[in-house]
Parts: sequence; structure tokens; C-alpha cells
Amino acid sequence: MTEKTLRQLSHQVGEALGQLGATLTTAESCTGGWIAKVITDVSGSSAWFERGFVTYSNEAKHQMIGVDSGTLETHGAVSEAVVREMAQGALYAAAADFAVAVSGIAGPNGGSAEKPVGTVWFGFASKKDGTVAHHQCFDGDRDSVRRQATEYALQTLWEEFLKNKLDTV
Repeated sequence: MTEKTLRQLSHQVGEALGQLGATLTTAESCTGGWIAKVITDVSGSSAWFERGFVTYSNEAKHQMIGVDSGTLETHGAVSEAVVREMAQGALYAAAADFAVAVSGIAGPNGGSAEKPVGTVWFGFASKKDGTVAHHQCFDGDRDSVRRQATEYALQTLWEEFLKNKLDTV
């Protein structure tokens, strides 16, 4: 995957959001704002990108986008339950139409047998279509895991939430 791929995905997502008259927000942990960065690399993105939340710590997840402390304690930050709450909380806090949330273990430290380095959970929320979560385990170093997570988030947003909606516009 290349910067060109990320640029192309960002343009696709932006064009679709523009055609739909919809807005996007992000809630990012392990990607550290990378999704928001590639989105805002697109000229005119202020028309459809509302804001991004970099919620690296559990406290930030709780304070900024309302992830329940009990959910964090019970499931851990890298979990389906947490990314669902991250996506829903960002959607609400930004009053956006779509939200993407990411939490994972980019490495090289922090992994375990249960959640090895490369484990990433994604949450996708839409005002109209509800919330879904996806899990991936990526190979590579820290930069590679983060880059793959950014691409996966954009690709999934495009394929599962936006592409099919353009047929109804």
C-alpha cells in the first residue's frame, strides 16, 4: 500500500460524502490521527469532514467521546465494545453523519497472547445504518500496522457505507 492508495481512497470517500451531502468524523487511538490527516489532505475536505478525535488514552476516550469507564475496564481499549462506543460517541459529539473509530496495538510493545501486536478493532457508525465493528490483525512494524489500519478504515467506509448509497442519490 502506498501514499497514492491512501490519496485515492481519501478522494473517493470525499467525493461520495460530497455527493451525499454528508459529514464524517473520526475517533482514533493507534492511528494517532492518520485517518483525519489523509482525509484533510483532500482539497475541500472542510465541506464534509467535521472533526477528528485523537483519543489515545482511556481517559481521552472517556472524556472526549463518552466511552464508558466500565466498558474500558471490562473489555480493554482494544475491543469490539470500545470501538463501538468510540464510533457512536464521535458521531454524537461531532453531529456527523458517519464516524470511523480505531483502536489497536501497533507495537512493537503492548501485545499479549490474547491481543498480539497488529490487533486492530474498527468501529463504523452511521446515523441511518447503526454501528458495526470489524477486527483485523496486521503484520509488520508499527508504521506498517498503522498505515494498514488507515487504509482498511477508509476502504471499509467506502465499500460498506458510501458506495452503495451513491446509487440512491
